[in-house]
Amino acid sequence: MTHKVGPKGQVVIPKEMRDQLGIRPGDRVSFWCDGDSVSVRRSDDVRSLFGCLPGEPSLIDDLMAERRFDRELEETRYARYEASLSDDETSGRPG
Repeated sequence: MTHKVGPKGQVVIPKEMRDQLGIRPGDRVSFWCDGDSVSVRRSDDVRSLFGCLPGEPSLIDDLMAERRFDRELEETRYARYEASLSDDETSGRPG
């Protein structure tokens, strides 16, 4: 199914698709690029609320900080493990 883009960049969402998605006149919709396509969904979807509250702490920032901490901890543990292996080799103790 193809449609022509109007002079203002507007397209009509086919009625069957609007009905399937529950989109009615006056509803808000979100658009995003999905590879070489454009996707659309009703904006009452919770994901459309992302970033709408200014000044709120970012959960993504918290998660990234936690992942950095975990990575540093693992790197420290691995470095200690490698050091213990080299200590065992130099001391003649079996690993």
